[in-house]
Amino acid sequence: MFFVYILQSETSQRFYIGQSRDLRSRVDYHNRYGSPATRRRGPWKLVYREEFETRRQAVRRERELKRMKSHQYLQKLVSASR
Repeated sequence: MFFVYILQSETSQRFYIGQSRDLRSRVDYHNRYGSPATRRRGPWKLVYREEFETRRQAVRRERELKRMKSHQYLQKLVSASR
């Protein structure tokens, strides 16, 4: 399984979208070390995830979400999943 995930910064409420096969390790990585986009902006919490059978499907969905570039859209998506 592959995952598309949305993290939210607990300090700035900013969203980060990514994809990974090992979701738990990836979230831990963002909180410990960070990628250039998440470094010094955490702590991050997992607020949304979707599962896919292939990496190709996950990458396609990740790109779709990143193209939205709308904090409101992502907030609605996250709220609807709770």
